Amino acid sequence: MKEPNANYDEPWKEALEEYFEPFLEFFFPQVHALIDWSKLPNSLDKELQQITASSDSGLRFADKLYQVWRHNNQETWILIHIEVQSQEESEFAKRMYIYNYRAFDLYEKPVISLAILGDERSNWRPSSYGYTLGGCEVSLKYPIVKLLDYESQWQDLEASTNPFAVIAMAHLKTKATGGKSPEREQWKWSLVRGLYERGFERQEIIKLFQMIDKMMTLPTELQQKFNERLRRYEEDRKMPLLSNMELMAMEKATRQTLQSNIISLLQKRFETVPDELVKAINNIEDISELQRLHLETVSVNSVADFQQLLSQNPDIQEN
Repeated sequence: MKEPNANYDEPWKEALEEYFEPFLEFFFPQVHALIDWSKLPNSLDKELQQITASSDSGLRFADKLYQVWRHNNQETWILIHIEVQSQEESEFAKRMYIYNYRAFDLYEKPVISLAILGDERSNWRPSSYGYTLGGCEVSLKYPIVKLLDYESQWQDLEASTNPFAVIAMAHLKTKATGGKSPEREQWKWSLVRGLYERGFERQEIIKLFQMIDKMMTLPTELQQKFNERLRRYEEDRKMPLLSNMELMAMEKATRQTLQSNIISLLQKRFETVPDELVKAINNIEDISELQRLHLETVSVNSVADFQQLLSQNPDIQEN
């Protein structure tokens, strides 16, 4: 069985958009306490694109920028960066510094920069950037959260009703089960079953289930096995979470989102995408294959190279 690449960015971004206040409450309580939550935060995606424009690393899907108000009614911006893979320390810290000063320079608002480090290296904890030259000193220190630290707090995560306890658990177990699909399927099942036991409302269970499902990718056969286990569990409890139609609708929505993202990214990178290629992409049914192609789209050198990738898959070629 070929294991599809794990999908971290999309679930993290969805979780941040859905649960911004619980995110700060769980990971950065000191920042959470500064904010007047009677005023709704604003997500500033267009402003974030300006801040990250021309950056060597480019905008990550999980980067987020929010406008909030403190208790003294002063407007403040919160810039969040989720780093899944290890990067060179100097480059990561430098990027945090660049984004922070660009945000301040462009909009002249106080900026709080926060970082979630989701990599596997326990000693990689970049939390500052700066230099001194000719009597001039420039520096930025920013709070970080290392997800690996939560491995030793697993029981606390299991007991928590904060949605980000679930996201952290899914992230850690997805990392730990790379190349071990049967083990990942077991952990995915355990985490989803735990949603019922925590006492979440049905709509919250559905949202968190969708995030876990996207992150903890499985080969088609194991995903089908997982879906069947979920159906049986719901039948036994007589508390259906997702009907067959809802599961099918979710799969269709995931498929269409991936297809649309691939086409949009190709258009952004190469401007013109042939109609026959668009049709071929929209004919792909296998979600794991679409996830693989989505990742390839970021680094492929040309439309012709992407078409070559498609031609290597006999199932796609038949479409």
